[in-house]
Order: sequence, then C-alpha cells, then structure tokens
Amino acid sequence: MSPAQRDATAFSPASVGNAAVGFDILGFALAGVGDTVTVRRIAEPLVRISAIRGAPFPLPLEAERNTAGKALIAMRQALELEYGFELEIEKGIALGSGMGGSAASCVAALVAANALLDTPLTRHALYPFAMAGEEVASGGRHGDNLGPMLLGGLVLATADRLVRIPVPSAWHSLVVHPEAVLETRRARDALAGSYALKDFVAQSANLALVLAGCHAGDEVLVREGLRDVLVEPRRAPLIGGFDLAKAAALDAGAMGASISGAGPSVFAWFPTRDDALAAAPSVQAAFARAGFDSQAWVSPLDSPGAALL
Repeated sequence: MSPAQRDATAFSPASVGNAAVGFDILGFALAGVGDTVTVRRIAEPLVRISAIRGAPFPLPLEAERNTAGKALIAMRQALELEYGFELEIEKGIALGSGMGGSAASCVAALVAANALLDTPLTRHALYPFAMAGEEVASGGRHGDNLGPMLLGGLVLATADRLVRIPVPSAWHSLVVHPEAVLETRRARDALAGSYALKDFVAQSANLALVLAGCHAGDEVLVREGLRDVLVEPRRAPLIGGFDLAKAAALDAGAMGASISGAGPSVFAWFPTRDDALAAAPSVQAAFARAGFDSQAWVSPLDSPGAALL
C-alpha cells in the first residue's frame, strides 16, 4: 500500500443465489445494481461503521451486527492486523429482495479493505471472511451470493471452495423484483419438514444437467435441467404473482425460471440479450396483474464481480 493511500472504495454487484437447482451452492452475478462501500485504514485496532446510506430503515452500525463490519472483524483477527478500518456503506440493493443485499455490502467492504492491506489477498482468500459476514444476516454460512460477487459470473460455492462455471457469452439473465419484501429467515422457515428421496435425486440430476450444459454451451441440457423441484414448491406460495411471472418468462422463451435467492424476485435465463430484453415487459406485466409494481434488470451471465472504483 502506498503511504498516501489510506482509503479505498469498492462496488459489489447484486447476485442471484440458489439458481434454481443449486440451493445454497450456486449463484450468478447481476450487473447494473449493487452496493458501494468506502473503507479507511485507521490507527485504532477496531472496525467501526460511520454511516449507512440508502436503506429504507436503520441498519446496525455496530460492526459485530453488520455483515460488512463482521467480515472486516474476521479479516483483522485472521491476519492479526495492528490497525483497523472505518466504513461508509451506500446501499443500492433493495432489502429483502432476494438479490444478495446483505452479501453485497460484505463483499464490497472486503474488496476495499483488501486494497489497503500491505500485502493484498486473492479473491478466494477473502471468501472465509465473507462467510463470517453473511452469517450475521442469514444465520448460516453459505456462499451462493458471495461467490459470484467475489469472482463474477456463475459460481459454484462450497463450504471451502469457489469454482467459476463457464457460460456462453451470449447467455443473459433477466431478474424482476416486485415491490414486495420477503425476509430470508421467513423464506427459510418455509423449508422445514421432510423431503422425499426421489426429489433429492431429481434435483441432483437437474443440477448436473445445468452444470454440464454450461460447460458445453448446450442450451438443450440447461432447458432440461433448470427446474427446481425441491425448494421452489415450498416458497412459491409466499410470493404474490410468482406463478404468473414464471409462466410469462417461459412463454417468452426462457431456458428456465425460478426464485431469485429467497425471493420475492424472479430470474430467468435466455439464449441472448435481445431475448431477455423482449421478455422483461411480459414478466413485469404478470406481476402488475398480481398488484405489484416491479423493476427489471438484464445482465450477461458472464458478468463482472466486485471491483475497486
């Protein structure tokens, strides 16, 4: 780090977790919307948050209770840093939207703070700190939002490893967010109970088809596999207009469509950007019929991850 460089600002894109067939392990980045965090290196051996802007209601300023703050605490402790960090967070992702809002602040903070280290780490090395931060918001350690934000594109995120999955450059995602909030913990509560073994087998087969299709650039395999038979049936009733929106995406030629993260946003994959753009009005119209205004984003599946500004 240059002696004159005492602060850095980073942007993290939103992301879609679960990606239909990869509950808690598969997600992709979404260009065009995200969170921005400025980090200052300070002499005091602590992490503090001086401001959070852009949120519709107050978020915790206590570092231990904030995803970004907790991630930097984990970084400081692991690296045994003698100095600390001060953060300013600018929220750009709607809370409770299913687009990785808590994870984005966490990742942007880590990328900015990493630039201030005497010896910066790789993105993969930041992953455990991001997991510590995400746990504050979700109550669990899962990286399906964090991985795409750190690496960009479509990412398989296990407990200890991030693997970026190749996808054709022409493939695009459409994400539509209805003006509604679905808290992650409520969405997780809907998953309580037993599951049939045949559903696990079907979901595993679908995940394998999607991963094989992405590696091969085979749209037919993805169309066959991008179907959530395990989680979507339990969460869909919590999302007003979901069935209409999904049907509209599929009717418009989507390779598949499902719930973005914990919801209520909906995502769909398309063979081209033009296909995704053409489908957006019909998906938004479906939510409008259910009584919800909405926003839509079209993004390449092979989109960038977090970056310094």
